[in-house]
Amino acid sequence: MRHTLPIAPQFYVTAPQPCPYLPGRMERKLFTALQGEGAQRLNDGLSKQGFRRSQNVLYRPSCADCAACLSARIDVADFSPSRTQRRVARRNAGLERQVASPWATEEQYALFRRYLESRHASGGMADMDTFEFAAMIEETPIRTRVVEYLDPETGALVATSLTDILDDGVSMVYSFFEPDLPKASLGTYLILDHVEIAREIGLPYVYLGYWVPGSDKMGYKAAFAGLDVYAGGRWQRVHDPDAFRSRAHPLVNDPIAEQVANISLPDTGPVRRRG
Repeated sequence: MRHTLPIAPQFYVTAPQPCPYLPGRMERKLFTALQGEGAQRLNDGLSKQGFRRSQNVLYRPSCADCAACLSARIDVADFSPSRTQRRVARRNAGLERQVASPWATEEQYALFRRYLESRHASGGMADMDTFEFAAMIEETPIRTRVVEYLDPETGALVATSLTDILDDGVSMVYSFFEPDLPKASLGTYLILDHVEIAREIGLPYVYLGYWVPGSDKMGYKAAFAGLDVYAGGRWQRVHDPDAFRSRAHPLVNDPIAEQVANISLPDTGPVRRRG
């Protein structure tokens, strides 16, 4: 009888490059491949430790001089919308939600291009073509869905979220929406509706990606009640957003070897790192 021993994921570190969120900073990522029969368990386990998925890769910021990027999630049980968020929910209540398998369409890509050109024209995804977009949507080894929002009168697609289903929540991998409807606050509405989705399927968290104190692009997540961030090896409730600004100090971050050694892996052997 032949037995196959589990192989521990190998972790790698990217080369430093300019940070897209904080001027004058350099970013670096710790990452590992997401593949094989244990992909879902690995994604579930590392998401609880601040990692995010991009296609077949799991990554977490591991910058040498900064630890400002904090993985954020909403505790559904402790969430209650603000007055402004309730208005946003009412304003978009007529949108039709459709959930489908991860399959890219021309309508999605057209919306994606409009969104990027309006919101992130100089970002790292600005040159993404149709094939790269399809890969972003379709290359997933885990339980992933595309959540679309349609105008009930015209049937037009106004917002889309690529959403992973974890064992303890839903993870908003990437979202984009119609930029010509600024008063609709569709970005906020997508998060509010994912809180409802998590409630409907009985999952406790909505994973939002990274919150970056001091960044205009990423600071909006602090407006949601019940927000937790992964900092210091554990999830912490955000009561005062300003209390996390010190994490941009160059002495805050732990050495990479220590970060890797503290990662808990589901049903695998020792962690291995590649520099």
